[in-house]
Amino acid sequence: MFAVIKTGGKQYRVAADDVLKIEKLDGEPGDIIQIGNVLAVGEGEDVTFGAPFVDGATVAAEVVEQGRGPKVIAFKKRRRQNSRRKRGHRQLLTTVRISEILTGGAKPSKKAAAKPAAKAEDKAAAPKKAAAPKKASPKAEAAAQPLFSAPEGEGDDLTKIKGIGPVAAGQLKEQGIATFAQIAALSDDDVARIDEAMPFSAEQISDWREQAKELTK
Repeated sequence: MFAVIKTGGKQYRVAADDVLKIEKLDGEPGDIIQIGNVLAVGEGEDVTFGAPFVDGATVAAEVVEQGRGPKVIAFKKRRRQNSRRKRGHRQLLTTVRISEILTGGAKPSKKAAAKPAAKAEDKAAAPKKAAAPKKASPKAEAAAQPLFSAPEGEGDDLTKIKGIGPVAAGQLKEQGIATFAQIAALSDDDVARIDEAMPFSAEQISDWREQAKELTK
């Protein structure tokens, strides 16, 4: 038996035990979710089409993991206007395994995987000793620190660089980047660090570096 479902603005032909990535649905790994937008259900040549959806038909799926897709770069340029804009995007995705195709209003036979809540309740029932406050790991402390040391003074208006808006300028200043000279002096290693820690691509940062060099002249 197969079904055609609609989720996240896309249509998928699915069968039992199929694993596919769809746009994000709420749920934790092990949860069973039901997809009610079933456009068609069939087995062999016997196919039922909905108008637009098949009444009483649902598809049960188990959440395998929550993740994100690959980075997609959107670049826009206006000729002879000195205007360029580049942005990155990573789509939130949910990996699901199709458990069964249900018709006639049937409920899923498979239950959600048991979560380790019972063990947590047993531990909570036992007398607890006062726990000493946990110290943050050196790695976590390093992550909380700005990437660079901000220079003294108010800094430059970073929004003069094409592609840096007020929000991006604020994020850069939080990481200690406040002047054109700092951006112009970024090394390739610095660009890689910013790419890893902030929502900007290496191509964007390299473009900002070239513009900053012109502004510092």
